[in-house]
Amino acid sequence: MGSIITTEETLQERIKELSCLYDVSSVIILHEESVTDTLDKICSILERAWRFSDKAIIELQLGDYYFSTSKLMPEETVFQQSIISVFNESKGYLKVHYPLGEFSQNDFLCDEQKLLNKVSSDISSFYERHLNQEKNELLKRNMERVDRLAILGEITAGIAHELNTPLGNILGFAELIQESTKEKQSQLDCAKIIKAAIYSREVVKKLMFFSCEMPQNRRFVEVVPVISEALSLMGPNFKKAEISYEFDYQDPQLEVQLDSIQFTQILFNILINAIYVSPKNSVIKVKIYVLESDFFIEIADQGPGIVEEFKSKIFEPFFTTKPVGEGSGLGLSVVHGIVKSHKGDIFSFDNVPQGTIFQIRLPLKTI
Repeated sequence: MGSIITTEETLQERIKELSCLYDVSSVIILHEESVTDTLDKICSILERAWRFSDKAIIELQLGDYYFSTSKLMPEETVFQQSIISVFNESKGYLKVHYPLGEFSQNDFLCDEQKLLNKVSSDISSFYERHLNQEKNELLKRNMERVDRLAILGEITAGIAHELNTPLGNILGFAELIQESTKEKQSQLDCAKIIKAAIYSREVVKKLMFFSCEMPQNRRFVEVVPVISEALSLMGPNFKKAEISYEFDYQDPQLEVQLDSIQFTQILFNILINAIYVSPKNSVIKVKIYVLESDFFIEIADQGPGIVEEFKSKIFEPFFTTKPVGEGSGLGLSVVHGIVKSHKGDIFSFDNVPQGTIFQIRLPLKTI
């Protein structure tokens, strides 16, 4: 192909480029579809703006997203390229290809490179706004969840305190009757009452954990031995489920100020859930690390993951996805309460390619 271009052709190319910019801006401003659909449309618009549009192939890569206007890319091409930066980091590229042999680098126009750079910049701005919107929506959901859990915590604390006294009376009188009566049936009935009262008291205890009402003995402890011991105690559970675990840490002497008994309760509750959802021959990964003045622990399973509609409810008391009789719905609410009482945070993320990661942040020093 020759690179000579007449004045009339130059004018036509400028009109095509201006039309392209207008159409790209319109698609971005309206943004009525998904992000990927919007990017697909931009590529299709861009294809029409090049001098030899019937031969031009647009290629766009942005993070995990990839799109090409041709299903079959020629083995060798000549191309123009513009890097796509997101928050000042290179995240992809935008390319316009011509088949090598039919075309050379001279068939591209300088103004086409300027157009490519402008569209690349528009894509960067569009994608940054999209990411900021996602962050704001996530922050909003987290704030709503925190407010809801705070209200639940206040209600729960009141319920727990109200139940403690009558449960103590029921347990005390049942034990007194059981000791004083010689009638067999009465003794059996009292045993049932005592068992039910003890179970109810444990539920109240978990409710108090959730509402951060349990006393604590926070001191500096080496966390690696605590976690190792918890994993060892859970050994039979791992073996029965036919799964294994990995424990990743860097500093074996890492010390964190916490209540070691309550921290072990956190580990047990999350690990029991992880084992429950994990398929056979999978691996549960436990990782700890420090960032600045915070200690992090992550427990990752390879289960089915958490359904989107349940993600905002998993720390609420009595919420469970397990069948009736297999879970009280208090395990993660207890974890939430202990973490909050340690001035920390807990989050859940999707594991890749499958499963869930529970991440807990605790300050290295709480006092």
